[in-house]
Amino acid sequence: MAGTFELLPSGTGSFRFVLKAGNHQVILSSQSYASRAAALNGIESVRTNAAQPERFERRESRAGEPYFVLKAGNGQIVGQSEMYAAASGMENGILSVARNAPEAELKDLSAA
Repeated sequence: MAGTFELLPSGTGSFRFVLKAGNHQVILSSQSYASRAAALNGIESVRTNAAQPERFERRESRAGEPYFVLKAGNGQIVGQSEMYAAASGMENGILSVARNAPEAELKDLSAA
């Protein structure tokens, strides 16, 4: 099963997206974007940067939970994972984003 980007409305006139794996689990979430076009550019950035392992930054929350962010070439964060119980889950999440993002279908739910 292939992954899916879902473009969603977020608040008053803003947009965000999530990347879901083939099992429909969210594996990456975006920030809020001021326009639909900016959110679509964010999706393209995820597609491009997910293929570059050095763009994934491993982090730990204040509660000690591992998670990761995906950064664009300019260093800006284009997506963040959920919090994981263990580093192995985080590593699997990174692999899932790298595997799913490049060919993921886009579902535009922003007009729904």
